Amino acid sequence: MPAPFSRGLVWFRRDLRAHDHPALHHALRECSEVHCVFVFDEDILSRLPRADRRVLFIHESLLELDQALRTLAQDAHVGLIVLHASARTAVPELAHRLGAQAVYAGRDDEPGALERDAYVRTALAQHGRELRLFKDHTVFERSELLTQAASPYTVFTPYKKAWLREIDGYFLASYAVAGGQGNLAPCPPWAQEGVPSLAAIGFGPSAELALKVPSGTSGGQVLWQDFTARIDTYDRARDFPAVKGPSYLGVHLRFGTLSIRELARDAYKRMRAGSQGAATWLSELIWRDFYLQLMAHFPHAMERSFKPAYDAIAWETGAQAEALWVAWCTGRTGFPLVDAAMEQLHQTGYMHNRLRMVVASFLVKDLGLDWRRGEAHFAEWLNDYELASNNGGWQWASSSGCDAQPWFRIFNPVTQSLKFDPQGRFLRRYLPQLAALSEKHIHAPWAAPADALQAAGVVLGENYPLPIVDHAQARERTLARYAVVKEQASDAC
Repeated sequence: MPAPFSRGLVWFRRDLRAHDHPALHHALRECSEVHCVFVFDEDILSRLPRADRRVLFIHESLLELDQALRTLAQDAHVGLIVLHASARTAVPELAHRLGAQAVYAGRDDEPGALERDAYVRTALAQHGRELRLFKDHTVFERSELLTQAASPYTVFTPYKKAWLREIDGYFLASYAVAGGQGNLAPCPPWAQEGVPSLAAIGFGPSAELALKVPSGTSGGQVLWQDFTARIDTYDRARDFPAVKGPSYLGVHLRFGTLSIRELARDAYKRMRAGSQGAATWLSELIWRDFYLQLMAHFPHAMERSFKPAYDAIAWETGAQAEALWVAWCTGRTGFPLVDAAMEQLHQTGYMHNRLRMVVASFLVKDLGLDWRRGEAHFAEWLNDYELASNNGGWQWASSSGCDAQPWFRIFNPVTQSLKFDPQGRFLRRYLPQLAALSEKHIHAPWAAPADALQAAGVVLGENYPLPIVDHAQARERTLARYAVVKEQASDAC
């Protein structure tokens, strides 16, 4: 049966790999010739600082992807066409220049991506071309899982039950690329220079922002193989930031250097074999699907509270609030676990999940600052930033989101530190000025005796700050602040 299109264009976006790739899979089977493109989108890059770990991760991953396509085709002239432009205009123009009748890509439900794709679809259609989008970065998406009332799930536990009930080999199956690689077309002469340098797109490396995670599919596989050797203990190790418990795969899922299906398939198999650690980690992947389907159904929550009543909360403003904000951002709150977590974020682009909850709760419920400010800060610094998960996490912490923690639950940063970093190993790693304090005193230096501080070389207010708030007093202010939504606290989403 002849291919329906003589030429197609695969638009790589958040799927930077050459295996288990739905868009590439379908293009190779539907087109006699297939070109591949990645666009360094000026509409996104223009908002970023000129040194950004995520751009570096993408750049390194593209170099590997370009080589993977050449190896797949066994042709040195096959590879990525890489553009630096506005994707909404560059992709239709490239399709026209190549004579591609269809553009293939992975679906993206972020509001900005939906608007961009609608623009591209219209521009392509004006010349008789198609935009063909496929599910890729989720296991279940949009309305594939609905309640018995045919409405989207807004509580995680029944969603998880439905996810596990419906999962089967179809949803976890790979999309083979091998077999159609002969249809990969050589890059046109004007595009054979491959991936441009960082400098060519206006970015550069930075010693302070060095990429501390392996990139590309090969880097993802190294991390995955390391994690599979310890996944069975994930449920017991994941909450302790000084322990190698997490998978550290978030950035690889964000940019699709690994396939969500292959990871979920392996975790599901291990869970079925009795691994509680694998079951707990699979649950994290299900949370990711949960937040993504919420974004698809409730896009308003990406800018406002999922529960509208919580938009009535009066957050702190003014000079004092700005001083508190700066202290939080710079890791100068005087609460070691909060400050160490912020240091981890700024030094590495990563923050342990337990600590994300702690610092979010501290910003919102100790400092009384709008959760959207913290969300935006994470969006700037996290290597694995995804809008749906970041928004969901912050709204969970602020109690304004769907299936969030109760409004009256307020993390005590000292209690959290004692419970999850009892020996102070994580604190010492990121707050060396406190390293000489004992396990007894490092979690709350302000409560340490003067002689203990002096012996450890800690001068509160000089080389380590005094607490910027009193947690007990802040808790009372928060309870009063949230009184405006007290009546809705027990309502279902």
